[in-house]
Amino acid sequence: MGLFHFLSAFITRTLFILVAVIAVWRVAHVKDNLYYWLLTLLFLPLVVEMIITLKNQEGKDYKWFSPTVFLFLISIIPSIWILELHHQQNKAADDKCNYTVSLDSLGKIINSNKTKDHLDYRTLSKVVNEALCPNNWILALHEILLILLIIGKWFLPLGDGVTREQLSQLLLIFVGTAADILEFTSETRDDIKDNTPQLVYIILAVWSWSMLQFPCHLCVVKTMTRGDDDAIEGDSLWSKYSTNLWSIVETVFIHDGPFLVVRLTVMIYFGVIHQMIVFFTFKNFLVVILNLYRLGVICVDFRSSRSGL
Repeated sequence: MGLFHFLSAFITRTLFILVAVIAVWRVAHVKDNLYYWLLTLLFLPLVVEMIITLKNQEGKDYKWFSPTVFLFLISIIPSIWILELHHQQNKAADDKCNYTVSLDSLGKIINSNKTKDHLDYRTLSKVVNEALCPNNWILALHEILLILLIIGKWFLPLGDGVTREQLSQLLLIFVGTAADILEFTSETRDDIKDNTPQLVYIILAVWSWSMLQFPCHLCVVKTMTRGDDDAIEGDSLWSKYSTNLWSIVETVFIHDGPFLVVRLTVMIYFGVIHQMIVFFTFKNFLVVILNLYRLGVICVDFRSSRSGL
């Protein structure tokens, strides 16, 4: 195993675990209950996967699916769920938080400890928690999670059969996907009223479902080489256009499709209508329609190629 591959695989997983630990620590602090540290047990599958991958795969990722990214999501998503639900239950108190006042409090805490040689754990914990309002903490975790998923995938050793051109294309897709997901969670959460807590569960469920796009690489990594095109020309639609079809499936059923349903629900059922939600609803609608049109074009091209045989 190359030293570079080993360090890339090890450091990336270490960063994943570190961010997940921060999320668990924040949950334990907010809930004021040490039992929430049991969420760290969710890190064990990621540690086991790291050992197995370093031993059997020489640190390389897999071709069509990344267990590392999937297990990282499993380790951190429950913590974000708890923080989101806690914020919704205490929204009235959390909204009174003033970021400027928090920074002033932070300065006072640091100044009061200038005479000490070091900050103890309790003081450090207080400093960090005073630096951000509860809602900003949640938003920061969402942002760090998405950025780390992109950078982590970039630095993980390539799987067998995956080219750097495919990786670059995948990373560009991840950037656009991350921006859409962050906008969906931040904007849609702001539309939640105090009397509609069930909408929080819907948004979090759709958000969790959309995150499955990151461990999957089927929309970019081809299942065949270009030299195999002639051999499979008479085969099924799926075998010939699998990459395009997976891209359509992800968009319609995992990304824009669910986002469209949630935004329509917010507007029609909950009566929340404003300029931004109308714009993004129309954007999701266009993307879904264009992908269905693309599916029709692929089917027509496939029939044409079959009839020409």
